[in-house]
Amino acid sequence: MQTLFVHQNFPAQYLHVTPALVARGHAVRAITDTANKKPEIVPTERYTFGEKPPTGLTPLATQYAEHVQRGQAVAQLAAKMRSSGYTPDVICGHLGWGETLFLKDVWPSAKLLLHAEFFYQTTGADVGFDDAIYPNTLRSLLRVRARQASLLLAMSTADRAQTPTRWQAQVFPPAERAKISVVHEGIDTTGCAPNADTVIQLKNGSITLRPGDEVITFVNRNLEPYRGYHIFMRALPKVMAARPNARVIIVGGDEISYGGPPDPSLGPNWREIFFREVRDKMDLSRVHFVGKIPYAVFVQLMQVSAVHPYLTYPFVLSWSMLEAMSCGALIIGSRTPPVEEVITDGQNGKLVDFFDVNGWSDAIIDALADPSRYKSLRTAARKTIVERYDLKTICLPQQVALVEGMARA
Repeated sequence: MQTLFVHQNFPAQYLHVTPALVARGHAVRAITDTANKKPEIVPTERYTFGEKPPTGLTPLATQYAEHVQRGQAVAQLAAKMRSSGYTPDVICGHLGWGETLFLKDVWPSAKLLLHAEFFYQTTGADVGFDDAIYPNTLRSLLRVRARQASLLLAMSTADRAQTPTRWQAQVFPPAERAKISVVHEGIDTTGCAPNADTVIQLKNGSITLRPGDEVITFVNRNLEPYRGYHIFMRALPKVMAARPNARVIIVGGDEISYGGPPDPSLGPNWREIFFREVRDKMDLSRVHFVGKIPYAVFVQLMQVSAVHPYLTYPFVLSWSMLEAMSCGALIIGSRTPPVEEVITDGQNGKLVDFFDVNGWSDAIIDALADPSRYKSLRTAARKTIVERYDLKTICLPQQVALVEGMARA
């Protein structure tokens, strides 16, 4: 079977399935953006995309134009590959940036399997959820509706699609859901496992953290409202006053992963804006912003975590929450649909309403005050990941079967 992966940041979601297919004897190649600097794990072709949309376009059409231009760049590269005699049996590509829009025109006989990560909606998901941060104006609604155009066009060319969670599948229009299989990318439950001997040191070894210490962990790729950074920071002063031995480890950068940037008049980034709100209300010597950290350090941090708050808008569920559960961390999660699909309150974690700042403070304080009471939730959290999201025994076999089934079909 000839399989082609198309992703501007390859391998991304295809990190594990790519070598798995190679190990099964399949010929695998990839197409990615020249800006992607990750090492090649299979033979890779690169397209160049740097064009700006034509001037004079209404702003609502700008993103669609960018997606079409990116799709055109990929199609032109694909046509060169076809002229050299290459034709894939299955193409796997991400829905989001237009890369796959014209690939069925280059290779009509190939089966196209999309990674359908998210379908933006005007109601019922992230838009309008946090009106204080992102006001739900007519302009924002029109922008979302316009954004749907390239997503629907991409889905119309796909033979099938894959998405990680049931809720992510449900945000797609009913007509498109029939194409979607729910298959998560998977969690390495062997690497992400409890370890009572883990030790983490901060500030050149002057602070040592071990399992059993009052360690509050908060992890985002970038610290921003979509992942509840503002709510968490507002909950901290009460927690730090009640728990004088607690330390907070905050992981994440200052860029924008989701949503939009803040008004520059408020501050340089979301991290600084919400830190300014609370910095005079707590002991800052126990609050540690560590920026972005290596993955191995993240795993160790989850192993020493006493409580791991995880918040998200109704949006894509983070791998980090599942990895934390696999490490046996106690998750206090936001009562939002992506989290509720995995966590049942009082069984394998705790749930708090996203905007209930006092509720977050009280839940964290209680978890730190009586950790033995939550031991069963930690055990159940790991059991959930092992039984539903294990990479090697569940998710990776499902991914391989999905790709190979496309070729057979």
